[in-house]
Amino acid sequence: MPNDLIYFLILASIEGLGCRGAHRLLDFFQTPSAIFSASMGDLIQQGISEPVAQSLLSVRKRTQAEAELAKCQQNHIQILTFHDDAYPQILKQIYDPPVLLFVKGDLTCLNMPSIAIVGSRRATPYGINAAEKLARELAQRGLTICSGLARGIDSAAHRGALEVQGKTVAVLGSGLDYIYPRENRKMAQQIEQSGCVVSEFPMGTSPTPQNFPIRNRIISGLSLGVCLVEAAEFSGSLITARLALEQGREVLAVPGNITSKNSFGPNLWIKQGAKLVQNWQDIVEELPRPIKEQVLSSSKTSSDAPEPSLFSEVLTGAEKCVLELLRDDEASHVDHLLERSRLSSSELLSTLSELEMKDKIKQLPGKNFVRKV
Repeated sequence: MPNDLIYFLILASIEGLGCRGAHRLLDFFQTPSAIFSASMGDLIQQGISEPVAQSLLSVRKRTQAEAELAKCQQNHIQILTFHDDAYPQILKQIYDPPVLLFVKGDLTCLNMPSIAIVGSRRATPYGINAAEKLARELAQRGLTICSGLARGIDSAAHRGALEVQGKTVAVLGSGLDYIYPRENRKMAQQIEQSGCVVSEFPMGTSPTPQNFPIRNRIISGLSLGVCLVEAAEFSGSLITARLALEQGREVLAVPGNITSKNSFGPNLWIKQGAKLVQNWQDIVEELPRPIKEQVLSSSKTSSDAPEPSLFSEVLTGAEKCVLELLRDDEASHVDHLLERSRLSSSELLSTLSELEMKDKIKQLPGKNFVRKV
């Protein structure tokens, strides 16, 4: 197997070969070792250019692959090849599946029923709230949440799953040693504990812009459906939705305010036939029947015996007052709340703290607050 891993690492690293070229060689020669035992003429007969064939057989490429394998072992990174049993079966169905995947975390997540939640990096409080809520409620019911660890909607989707100790998969547009954005390093570590972080890019690969459309096909490819939450006209998440459609996946969208530029993508997709999503049930309804029945069955069981809340749901007069001032689609600054609520500064801060503990509101950066949906 170590030799096969080396061969797969070489195949994945050859410029000009690509996933489809590598799969063409694997289909013809059957095993990686047979590819590297073939003559230059045999490789060229399979449509491989002479420079690519020379690169495949070069000693330098093997040395680089051996160094890459050593780095992965040192960093506890697992390498899944296309021939491995643990390679996600649903990903094999797409037109150009990666020859290999670098994975950190729980491999089993990659073969669990998954929903992708993607959207704008510049998300509004409404979008953050919606993504977190959907991810939280789907993860509670046993579905894995897949996204790209980007700022905005992606981070909200991962966070929602993590809040309920659910499974979530983060697909990177860089090497696993280069977490981007940097502020999500802690989140990536949390994901490794309850899910996994995945990339087809070798270690040391920086998050260059051209990598993200490439990784988007993996996000949609790992998922039964893609749910779009906020995307401007030229958002990269629209690429993910289009790829999902091409891959035969369900495309769903959360509708948005028609005056917001972030609503362009979801509203357009809904107009073109995507399923309009208002709650987790709307997503589950579109899943294959056995999975849908399993999710709905577990949901019914859990709803029969709701968990008691740590905090009383009875709200004080001050809490009701502040809650009525907050919206779920627009953040309010603490100074604005101080002026409108007519509470003292200490009373307001205490009330906001209580509402956060009761899971009624969420604090955003800059002392801004929004009502949770």
